Amino acid sequence: MPRKRPEQLSLNHLNAFIEIAKQGSFSEAALSLGMSQSAVSSAIATLESDLGVSLFLRGRHGATLTSVGERILAHARRMMAVQEELIRDANLARSLKGGEVRITAFRSIAAQILPELLAQFQQRFPDIRVDLKENSSHEALVDDLRIGRADIAFVDELLSDEFKTWMFMQDEFVVLLPANEGVELPLSWEKLSHYPMIMATEGDNCDRLVYRHCEAYGQTLNVAYHVQNDSTIVGMVARGLGGTVIPRLAAEPIPDTITIHSLPVPLFRSIEVAVLSQALQPPAVFAFLELLKESRG
Repeated sequence: MPRKRPEQLSLNHLNAFIEIAKQGSFSEAALSLGMSQSAVSSAIATLESDLGVSLFLRGRHGATLTSVGERILAHARRMMAVQEELIRDANLARSLKGGEVRITAFRSIAAQILPELLAQFQQRFPDIRVDLKENSSHEALVDDLRIGRADIAFVDELLSDEFKTWMFMQDEFVVLLPANEGVELPLSWEKLSHYPMIMATEGDNCDRLVYRHCEAYGQTLNVAYHVQNDSTIVGMVARGLGGTVIPRLAAEPIPDTITIHSLPVPLFRSIEVAVLSQALQPPAVFAFLELLKESRG
């Protein structure tokens, strides 16, 4: 009769089981675990008694898993992996009783995406302070990271190897038109190229992407106004002064008096999370980065 119910199995015994399967030998497993061979043998004998099955075939050439041992090994590895995650989370929680995360981002991310993430982060780690800084230029975002004013940056341009980046989300460039305009749909390049447009001031990175995209299809935009502020552009479109091509996040919230369309060939900008490549991140920053990765699904 088994000494214990299977749900009371010892994780130490499972660890010995996994190591023997890895080494193919009780003696080699004992050396690897820093245990005596008799202790390892006892652990497996106890585990086999608890389960009521034989896990290994013993022979002169070592230990070989039985067929049921092969199946149980997969379960044992998953159980040990869960234990490692549990310990890692507990250690992280102990180190997250304070600290700070400094984030630099452009306005649309700061306004549309980060509030929800910050609320989740505060709920998990109420003792960590978060500093959020908005920047209007890519250069300012990069400088914040480079000289240590920020731990994490959200960028929409490629960075050098000095930084480590990964994709956070894709943001579509949308065409906004006044709702009362009788523009025939679907929107074609020809119709778009003749419509008066309201675009950002010269040098804007997002507009450069738009112009380059149009040129790739042999098109140009009929720009009637150059305006610096995104919300001003949206307001002018709502008043019927023209249309615009703008990243959707930058346009939010979009009034009901504006219709939203995709470009004839859709265009997206990649928004990435960036940190310094060689920086050793403190636990608070690491925890926020993990939340960002979770949020990507």
